[in-house]
Amino acid sequence: MHWITIPSSFMERDSSSSAFDYDASVIPAIVLAAGRSSRMGRAKALLPLGGGETFLTRIVGTFLDAGVDDVVIVVGHERDEIVQTFAASGLPARFAVNADYDRGQLSSLLAGIAVVDRPGVSAVLMTLVDVPFVSAATVRAVVDHYRRTRAAVVRPTSGARHGHPLLIDRALFGELRAAEHDSGAKPIVRAHASAAGDLPIADEGAYLDIDTVEEYARAISDRSIAGADDARPARRPGSL
Repeated sequence: MHWITIPSSFMERDSSSSAFDYDASVIPAIVLAAGRSSRMGRAKALLPLGGGETFLTRIVGTFLDAGVDDVVIVVGHERDEIVQTFAASGLPARFAVNADYDRGQLSSLLAGIAVVDRPGVSAVLMTLVDVPFVSAATVRAVVDHYRRTRAAVVRPTSGARHGHPLLIDRALFGELRAAEHDSGAKPIVRAHASAAGDLPIADEGAYLDIDTVEEYARAISDRSIAGADDARPARRPGSL
């Protein structure tokens, strides 16, 4: 069963209370959408992509199409408008609030982990709201690769590029919680990345990080990327 939980007071959710019962080896998704988007000049979560989609609704829709049942969106800056706009989409997702979003992406990742971390959760998928064009096939490939290899970190790769979504095994949650916020999650990801976990994927959307107005304009004019998933399949039940 899917539903949207909109926090009425925007207080950070207590990880001890959840409406979700997790079955074995569940892999939730966390979308980081709390930052100021200072280079873009407005919240990237709200940027339109055509067809009634925004960056945020496209990302959540992609996870749902890939079979991810629990998607948590971490909000902070401009959170009221982001939540209200997303609620109108009718897509099922939950929200976590990162009041300390100025401390960086690690603080948002930890806010998301606090919501989803339960017995039975084996790993999390993480992506940025900056990366809206990842395909559902890529999400499924990352999850399938993790289940085959049990690598601590699984990430799409293309040459020297590393893309999204990033999958992080729950064994690293403690290290992430103990990490310095100034350093972020990158040192931990790099320390645990491996040849076994790096997954060659030819999906340009997995590597397209949109930070500026110019990058946004180029991306939406490139139909080979922006239109890749225009014909979405019917969303199917299933738990990752």
